[in-house]
Amino acid sequence: GKHWTVNEVRALIRIWSDKNIQQQLEGTVRNKRIFEQVAARLQKFGIDRDWKQCRTKYKNLKHEYKSVKSAQDSGSTSKSMKFFNELDAILGHSTMEQASKSDN
Repeated sequence: GKHWTVNEVRALIRIWSDKNIQQQLEGTVRNKRIFEQVAARLQKFGIDRDWKQCRTKYKNLKHEYKSVKSAQDSGSTSKSMKFFNELDAILGHSTMEQASKSDN
């Protein structure tokens, strides 16, 4: 697919940071319907992406975030990414919960 621009990613993250969307995403694996909502919202910003593109971008961002985060946790500062702070605001709390669950 065509490359996501900074503005498109920003818009996606803004929608993703909606508590409502987050709860839906955390609560389900079959999330096509949620990403259809996300795509519809992007459309309102004039961004033409289908639900599959949104889901793929979401997964990629999440994956990249997690690898940067775990690199940081192990003391490495070489890994970084655009939008890390925005994603940390959304994902920071949930990954912390997972981490504490797996510790004990």
